[in-house]
Amino acid sequence: MPLVPAKLRSRIAHFDNQVDSAFDDLRGNPVTDSLFYGASELGDFSLVWFILGALRGLRSERDWRAAVRVGVGLAVESALVNGVIKSFFRRRRPATEGFVHALPLRRPRTSSFPSGHATSAFSAAALLSEDDALWPLYYAIAAVVATSRVYVKMHHASDVIAGAALGAVMGRAARLAFPLAPAPAVAPVSESDVPGRG
Repeated sequence: MPLVPAKLRSRIAHFDNQVDSAFDDLRGNPVTDSLFYGASELGDFSLVWFILGALRGLRSERDWRAAVRVGVGLAVESALVNGVIKSFFRRRRPATEGFVHALPLRRPRTSSFPSGHATSAFSAAALLSEDDALWPLYYAIAAVVATSRVYVKMHHASDVIAGAALGAVMGRAARLAFPLAPAPAVAPVSESDVPGRG
């Protein structure tokens, strides 16, 4: 990352190496392999977010508009991150010499910084969570998808942290720029309207 001072790059590399070493204790476990490789696959091309957006859209016309906003937001996010932002950094992905992936994965050719999976995950979670009681689920899935990229050695930890922060900001910005219509008000019911009362 030539835009980053050498001293800071050294500190970032040390942090990334420590996190990667910590993940070594988990890699090779059938449960964590299935979880994180599966999450990484579902995060490809934002597949999981389009699915979750479509499911939310089935609830009501307002939720359908929210789903469309997620789709448009992810298209813009992808164009900005993969087409513009990554071109300024061109960071190499983690070295994988001697490492065998437990399951086959697509290896992108774009810069490692920032993580596109993390950016799209937190951008989508920020958009989907507006006025939705399932918001903790969206952020939990985003965290798993983002973490999976370190687990499968497709990204450095710093790539994922930066991507998550950028995605959260982009999602919040999209919410402000394209707000949802107010939720329909629920009229209060008086006791006299309840059968058997009054």
